[in-house]
Amino acid sequence: MGPKAKKKSGSKKKRITKADQLKQLQEEEERRQKEEEEARVKYEKEEMERLEIQRAEKEKLRKLEAKDLERRNGELEELYLLEACFPEAEKLKRDSRLLSQWKHYIQCDGSPDPSISQEINTFISLWKEETNETFEAVTAKSKLVLNLIEKLKLILLETPSYDLQEKNIIQYQGSILELQELLHLKFNIATEILLRQASTLADLDSGNMEKVIRDENVTVYVWANLKKNPRYRSIRFSETQTGFEIPRILATSDIALRLLHTRYDHVTPLGPVPTASQEHTSAVTYFGKDEVKSVEAAVSKDLQEEYKEQENESNSVHEEETKVDEQGGIEGQTILKEGLQKYTYPPETAEDFETENTFPPIEVMLQVHENVIFFENPMVARWDAEGKHWKTDGISNVSYKSEDRLITFSLDTFGPVTLIQDAHVNMPYQSWELRPLDVNKVLLTVTTVFTEIQIQIKENLCMLASIKLNNKKHSSILEEKWMTPVSFIIALKEAGLNIFPTGHSHFYVVINYKLPLVEVKAYRQMALLSSAFAFGWSKWNTVCNSDKVVFQVREHLPKEEPIQNPNWTLLMFNGDRAQSLKINESSDAFSEALKEETEFHSTLYHMVKDFASKEAMKKVRCSSCQFVDSVCHMLLSTRLLSYS
Repeated sequence: MGPKAKKKSGSKKKRITKADQLKQLQEEEERRQKEEEEARVKYEKEEMERLEIQRAEKEKLRKLEAKDLERRNGELEELYLLEACFPEAEKLKRDSRLLSQWKHYIQCDGSPDPSISQEINTFISLWKEETNETFEAVTAKSKLVLNLIEKLKLILLETPSYDLQEKNIIQYQGSILELQELLHLKFNIATEILLRQASTLADLDSGNMEKVIRDENVTVYVWANLKKNPRYRSIRFSETQTGFEIPRILATSDIALRLLHTRYDHVTPLGPVPTASQEHTSAVTYFGKDEVKSVEAAVSKDLQEEYKEQENESNSVHEEETKVDEQGGIEGQTILKEGLQKYTYPPETAEDFETENTFPPIEVMLQVHENVIFFENPMVARWDAEGKHWKTDGISNVSYKSEDRLITFSLDTFGPVTLIQDAHVNMPYQSWELRPLDVNKVLLTVTTVFTEIQIQIKENLCMLASIKLNNKKHSSILEEKWMTPVSFIIALKEAGLNIFPTGHSHFYVVINYKLPLVEVKAYRQMALLSSAFAFGWSKWNTVCNSDKVVFQVREHLPKEEPIQNPNWTLLMFNGDRAQSLKINESSDAFSEALKEETEFHSTLYHMVKDFASKEAMKKVRCSSCQFVDSVCHMLLSTRLLSYS
């Protein structure tokens, strides 16, 4: 009998009928419909809530806009009264100019009033008649002449166009040119007189003449090749780093060399006088010369005059040479009535191959004035007398030692040269801040890639407070010197500290363009508030549209202790409406959303009034009109909202 079969373990799986399947599908469908209904109800509820919030926000904005519109006329009238300080400041400046003329008249010190044509013409005529003036006499007189030129330039720059007649502009510009030409004619005549004494002034060691004459405006170096010794090709003026390396053909020739180093620009043509439209849009257009070449360093150096000189036994014969716009000559112990005759190096008759081999470039070494700042290695440019502009051809082997402030280069020919750097090297700015210091006194800080410049402004004066280069303090002769805004801006640009855009600067710098009218309104109202409120740069200013500006503001009463992490308010202004923004500098994205519990206002003055103390607003209303005008002038000149 065989084994029994094993029983199957477990129960049989129950089969699902079609009815069960239908029931299950029906339940799932009901559950899905229920979920969809719940989602729909939830969405509708949320949408209704969102629309309600949106409606409430719109209603809130509508009420705020209506409230802003309702009080707009009153706010603008109050702003108009506050901005009366600007015409009042202009009146005070006009009175100051008249008072200055009167003081000059009653002083009777013998110096002419350059604004009066009869006086300046008489001065020029009398000086032309003076002959045989030495270098010492001419350099002494140059102080007065340069002062007269400076006064005339300031009259053209500071006087509003409505106070300047066309005939006066022509008169002042003509007087400037006459004084410049006469001053350098006098330097040439003094050179002739000095070269008469070349033999008596000869150096005991080299046998050649060396003479250095200097004052705060001019330094003259004259060297005469009396011995014609080919070994003396390297010329270094005693106790200076200035000199020449001349080719053999000049070392064995009857020549003299003059280096006239001026700390003022006597070559670049006068800039245009500002028009009325320029005055209302941007004060910075007043101060440009040549935006492309822009002579930043006030170190125009004229490599002028190569005097041919012959020795006849113990007597010397001077026959002469070069200067861009002057001619002259010396012959025997006497001066020819034609004066110094122009000499060209290389000679115009020399062939090309002869020029290259026989008349090689002249190497020049100059010491850069310590008051001039170069943020990059300076470029050397020479003056093109025909084209009336600076150019860089004909100059080679340029080497600059920044620590010693020495620059060496080779010149193909003699003539005026200057050191230049990019006029916009400090633009755009990285950040800025305007902060009250005392009653009617503020500190403007502008930070660039290379430097941090701090400017103090009080009443109608400005002063360079400090300069930092590579985060280290740098001393400057301009520090602690109070000047009017126009004079101050000119002085900073001449020292290489150019943070003042011109009307053409946007062609050379990538800027954060803002509508001019919006900028002007912002600067005027910031100046009105500057005695009690600090303003600062905001990264969001580059994100908003060109018809709006964004900056930070906070109340800061003078003499308050500096706050480590101050609480700034972010404001947006379009010229007609100011508002506080909900975002801050740390936010992830830009938004024009209104800050909670704040309102719109037609002016910055009324905007900050909402959160300011009574003491702060009192100080604002008591600000000096000259102070407000000076702050506004500096803001317009730096154009912080477009060039940061």
